[in-house]
Amino acid sequence: MTDTQINAELPPSVEVLKQDDGQSCVKLSGCWNLRSLSINVAIQQKIKQLAANKIQQWDLRSVDVLDSAAALLLWQAWSEQIPTALQIKPEHQVLLARWQAQIAPVIESTPFRFGLFFDYWRQSIISFWAQLLSFLVLLGQLVLDSAYLLTHPQEIPWAEISITIYDAGVRALGITALVGFLIGIVLSYLSALQLKTFGAEVYIIDILGLSIIRELGPLLAAILVAGRSGSAMTAQIGIMRVTEELDALSAMGISHSVRLILPKVTALTITMPLLSTWTSIAALIGGMFSAQNTLDISYQQFLIKLPDVVPLLNVFIGLGKSAVFGLMIALIACHFGFRIKPNTESLGNETTNSVVAAITVVIMIDAMFAILFMGIGMP
Repeated sequence: MTDTQINAELPPSVEVLKQDDGQSCVKLSGCWNLRSLSINVAIQQKIKQLAANKIQQWDLRSVDVLDSAAALLLWQAWSEQIPTALQIKPEHQVLLARWQAQIAPVIESTPFRFGLFFDYWRQSIISFWAQLLSFLVLLGQLVLDSAYLLTHPQEIPWAEISITIYDAGVRALGITALVGFLIGIVLSYLSALQLKTFGAEVYIIDILGLSIIRELGPLLAAILVAGRSGSAMTAQIGIMRVTEELDALSAMGISHSVRLILPKVTALTITMPLLSTWTSIAALIGGMFSAQNTLDISYQQFLIKLPDVVPLLNVFIGLGKSAVFGLMIALIACHFGFRIKPNTESLGNETTNSVVAAITVVIMIDAMFAILFMGIGMP
């Protein structure tokens, strides 16, 4: 057996020596590895006690074997700082330098400056215009694809359109009806409390008819679809990015716009007016139920007077804005879906951005319709 093999089997030892200058020096020797330290817990405690003296001298030149576990033990005992008076072999110094390199840099707080404030807004404006340009490019590509499919009807993706209509429309009937019914009850009940004060109970039909058919029905349906179907569309495209399905479609020469964007836009443009009508009907039923119980207005009286106080033009305004809502929700969902990078963090962030942007745009468009058609359709 060689001398190196004999030394490698020596257990780890700690010796405190007195120097000529009166200072003490901790001398380590033997084999310092994970196996030796695991069966010698007392030596670990002794190292921590000796390391409490920050000016202590250390001599590791007699250490025959030093692995990463032992180096970490010493590094932590030294409070993650190499002692100033340390004598160690160069090959062992590399292990300590590895732990030293992993210290996180101290981030100093940056004082607030107006320059940072303006830089933040400048970057936000640049990002907004970049996204707006990307959205317009997406819209332009959709127009070109629609023109192409009109001349080549055999290539229209009917299967994708029908699946999206089922997912975004049929499966949303339950939640939209429930929300519409409850909103109708709440609106009717709150209005009845005020109308009773003036003895104008019969005008509950005017309030419910105009507010629900023209505004609340389309708006409620759009917000629910944006939160439910819009987020699902964004996440679907994002998952295809993560799993490289989009790259596979490109490799096979299949257009993303024709197979992914156009079916979603077409389906939501068709579905939203129908969901809006369905939500409005559910809200009117809830309003009739509440009006009959609070104001004693019968269902027959409600249904007979409703066409007289709500001109038919309001129905067309509600259907028109619903189609625009569906178009914008699908475009925004696809826009943020293609912005997703192949990682889960980007998937969550862009899905959230998609829902927030879609609901914001829906409310903005609703406000524009209210201003443009202010004097139209009123009795």
